[in-house]
Amino acid sequence: MFETLGSLTASPWIYAVVAVSVVLDVFLPVLPSGVLVITAAAAAAAAGAAGPVPVPAQVPDILALLVIATTASVLGDMAAYRLARRGGARLDRAIARSRRLTRAHEHLGTALARGGGALVVIARFAPAGRSVVSLGAGKTHRRVAEFLPWSVLAGMAWAGYSVALGYFGTQWLGTQWLGTAVSMLALFAAGALAAFVVRRPLSPTPAT
Repeated sequence: MFETLGSLTASPWIYAVVAVSVVLDVFLPVLPSGVLVITAAAAAAAAGAAGPVPVPAQVPDILALLVIATTASVLGDMAAYRLARRGGARLDRAIARSRRLTRAHEHLGTALARGGGALVVIARFAPAGRSVVSLGAGKTHRRVAEFLPWSVLAGMAWAGYSVALGYFGTQWLGTQWLGTAVSMLALFAAGALAAFVVRRPLSPTPAT
């Protein structure tokens, strides 16, 4: 797996692959977009640690990787949001068949109505949390002005965290494969913590 990803990071197509993966994983959460971002950042760190040897042009640029991952995250969020906002019988049936998805949408609608937009940022790290949040925001007809700023912040936080893990993890550990592996574990740990926070029941609103 690492060899395949390593060869991909040495290709100029890495940016396109990252962008497509990040956009689409709002619909297909099994896509390894976080793994791709971490691996690309780790490759950049490993090349930079090579000493006086010139860095090959095909090594991913950290700033470009960060911008592309953030932009693709927001674009994917908005695509899912628009799809859910337009609704449709098929989407309604899909949501109704899943008790977990129904509860998540109700939870999200209440949280956003109370100004709890930070949930959008936290859920970005949870497995399938981005899908539930983006589709839920559209389904509950949240205004773009309510959802978009939090989506941008969530994309920046997730992309920044993933890039930092891959880049600094490899620099600190000194080996690309070890830095990538440890960074993936840290990403999964953040996802587990985010999933726990998102699933917690909302506190009742104080009576006024």
